[in-house]
Amino acid sequence: MSDTVKITTLDNGLQIISDRMPTVETASVGVWVEAGARNESPALNGVSHMLEHMTFKGTEKRSAQAIAEEIEDVGGHINAYTSRENTAYYAKVLKEDLGLAVDMVSDLVLNATLDKDELERERGVILQEINQAQDTPDDVVFDLFQEASFPDQALGRPVLGTLDGISNMPRGDVWDYMKSHYRTDAMVMAAAGNFEHDQLVEMAATHYADAPKMGSERTQEAARYVGGDIREKRDIEQVQLLLGFEGFSYLDDDFYAASVMSMLFGGGMSSRLFQEVREKRGLVYSVYSFLTAYADSGVLGIYAGTGEQEVAELIPIICDEIGKLNDGISEKELVRAKAQLKSSILMSLESTSSRAEQLARQLMIFGRPIPVSEAVAKIEAVDEDDIIRVSGRIFQGTPTLASLGPISNVEDFAKFEARLK
Repeated sequence: MSDTVKITTLDNGLQIISDRMPTVETASVGVWVEAGARNESPALNGVSHMLEHMTFKGTEKRSAQAIAEEIEDVGGHINAYTSRENTAYYAKVLKEDLGLAVDMVSDLVLNATLDKDELERERGVILQEINQAQDTPDDVVFDLFQEASFPDQALGRPVLGTLDGISNMPRGDVWDYMKSHYRTDAMVMAAAGNFEHDQLVEMAATHYADAPKMGSERTQEAARYVGGDIREKRDIEQVQLLLGFEGFSYLDDDFYAASVMSMLFGGGMSSRLFQEVREKRGLVYSVYSFLTAYADSGVLGIYAGTGEQEVAELIPIICDEIGKLNDGISEKELVRAKAQLKSSILMSLESTSSRAEQLARQLMIFGRPIPVSEAVAKIEAVDEDDIIRVSGRIFQGTPTLASLGPISNVEDFAKFEARLK
């Protein structure tokens, strides 16, 4: 662990982790809660995201307007997001305003009132957000891909929820969800910037002294990747295409090798996919691969947007490129992919916000901060045999094919699957 990173656990179970950056003028602090789409029942799909919205609509101490004005009065900003595995609340301020940031984040997390009138107004805002996402084809295809990859389970449902579900979700259900999930044993406070760790701990001890702990047991359904075919015909110009396979969890020994493989295969302009599909053949504007990891599973996906006629040529080419991974990897492209991955990690360390988020995620996933030197060493250790091995693990599994748009020329799933054998 770096000398600048320190961890303290309060008596009530709240873990506090910080990274001191004495050369910057800012500080970022946030709380990450183990409450995301994976924790939701079918009837409560979207409740984590709704709760995230509602915390900003008023607390026992502040109105929605006061929340916005107080942080902006000092030139800072405060925000939040909901993912499939957690919800995060975070603020970035000048170093002298750290106390205000800690106070405001704790206020949102612990003291939201969920006012009935505000809930009805915000319900409308969320419905608008869902409609906006539905009008964005490259957003929709990712939800379709998730649904086909993990059908009939929480991990496959949309983070935003559905129009019907959000329209009819009772305030009492949102309140009960907050009370059962927003507890210190399910939270991590993380911060980075120009401050002392003991200073942060003292602030946290004050603001979280009466925070609830050890609530009712939180459920999280185990991931069950299934895969398959899902299509939605729409009258738009491009086919939105997502091909995918089961990937790895953060804890898998092959996680870093898979990350290098994904970067080499479709992670940048020099990648195999970009060069073959866009540069040589001009079939797409955008094409890339990505690796999404969860606590117990993951996906390797390949996204492309292409024309109605071009998609018939595109899928076989992507399958051919997958097959070529078994033919060998040049030393040059392996070195390049590892350099890209290392630089993305190292460059993120220049941001206090990114550092705080990394620390929170590492503590929640691994139970400890991961030194940069350790991550870099694991990337450096990846060789050609590792790439071929993880390619076999991934691409020999059941695929997922999600398509949206003018899909008449998207080939039959069985034919697509046979190309990968």
